[in-house]
Amino acid sequence: MAFDFPESFRFANSHEYAVLDGDFVRIGISAFAVDQLGDIVFVDLPDIGTTLERGKSFGSVESVKAVEDMYLSISGEVVERNDVVIDNPEDLQSDPHGKGWLLLIKPNNLSELDEMMDSSSYRAKIAPN
Repeated sequence: MAFDFPESFRFANSHEYAVLDGDFVRIGISAFAVDQLGDIVFVDLPDIGTTLERGKSFGSVESVKAVEDMYLSISGEVVERNDVVIDNPEDLQSDPHGKGWLLLIKPNNLSELDEMMDSSSYRAKIAPN
């Protein structure tokens, strides 16, 4: 299956993405990760105002196959979360790079984005051997 990974997105080894959105960073999970999970039934996200540390779990996504923790590649404070995805996990399933975003973070250090993979590197990472 071919996936579209926007050029402006940065990706983590654990399949989360980050994209600059004004002064903030929008966080989600990649279309590849969503495809691997199968039917998503539950999403757990932190509350607005929560301070998150890079490399730490910020929530989980549960599918009919598994429960997976999600990890943050950039430290910061949650300024918005997508409650629609919590109420309707199928939005994450159908449009992970659009209306299925998860968090909006006020970053502590934007240079952490530079340590993530660009879309072509991510595409190469997930390519079948």
